[in-house]
Amino acid sequence: MAGGKPLAGLLVVSMEQAVAAPLCSMRLADAGARVIKIERAEGDFARGYDKAAKGQSSYFVWLNRGKESVCLDIKKPEDKALLERMLSRADVFIQNLAPGAMARAGFGSEALRERYPRLITVDISGYGETGEYAQMKAYDLLVQAESGLCSVTGRPEGPGRVGVSACDIACGMNAHAAVLEALIERGITGRGKGIAVSLFDGMADWMNVPLLFYEGTGKAPERMGLAHPSICPYGAFPTKDGALVLISIQNEREWVEFCAKFLLQPDLPQRPGFRLNVERVENRAMVDAHVAETFAALTREECAQRLRAANTAFGFVNDVAGLARHPALRRITVETPNGPVEVAAPAARFSDGARSYGPVPALGEHTERVRAEFAA
Repeated sequence: MAGGKPLAGLLVVSMEQAVAAPLCSMRLADAGARVIKIERAEGDFARGYDKAAKGQSSYFVWLNRGKESVCLDIKKPEDKALLERMLSRADVFIQNLAPGAMARAGFGSEALRERYPRLITVDISGYGETGEYAQMKAYDLLVQAESGLCSVTGRPEGPGRVGVSACDIACGMNAHAAVLEALIERGITGRGKGIAVSLFDGMADWMNVPLLFYEGTGKAPERMGLAHPSICPYGAFPTKDGALVLISIQNEREWVEFCAKFLLQPDLPQRPGFRLNVERVENRAMVDAHVAETFAALTREECAQRLRAANTAFGFVNDVAGLARHPALRRITVETPNGPVEVAAPAARFSDGARSYGPVPALGEHTERVRAEFAA
């Protein structure tokens, strides 16, 4: 579709806050949907997370481009009626309030779809709508802990946090994919459907390999920091000039070539302890120490040259400053109330050219216009 806006003409109404639901609706807005973001008078609390992006929240700037901000208090009869009129014309309704809150207000998903059969409803929660965990507050790090993600993250000394909002992001991505499936189905059947996505379910799905490993062996994967529990050598090694290089040896052919062209020790794969991967894993300390000697004698650039010659998979362990100047980093510019901000570009690239992206709204920027548009 010309202009890369395949969802143009769709109306999405989202009572959203924080990360998961805004990520879902942002992707829909990127694809051309009109997204009306319903905020309380004080605004999405993510607006106050930090002031890093030209005095605005980095989270909010990242997740809310291309939306309209409307402030409503649905406890007031006139605002409740306005929301009803908006939903009567909407294609998708997203909400991530506490489980049951929207139903108590008269906007439960099932009831809405009975009134508006073409509507697609999306309920985002921490642990689902039922069960003993349904009413638990579920912020990202809490779900990282509950799902076991922290237990397989970090160094041997103790569990660690994934440094970005992995559970929120996974949930938003799952919701976005499910909405697109529901839109395709509606194009065939003419009917909408309900979608429920939780942070916990999304991360539990990501945790399938550790879960299957535990249930098959009786042991959970060990925390290895930047090493790999079942492959050796696969880890980070410091260079002479202070860089940290991560290498990955996936098979014996790669190991032979690494030994010959990087370590310059073509006979090493015949030595006890260095022959097959299972043997190297059993002797990881010895193997890693041996490999580390060569890295420590070379500069970052010398390591890169030899690793390329050996056809070894490698990467540098960058800090955030390294990401900021990374040659593969693509950026887009987003307009905000405080001026343009550059953000990392969405991952998908389309053959019909670069997309345009809408601005980040000020709190309540579109309230009066939307009130007039959806007036009784």
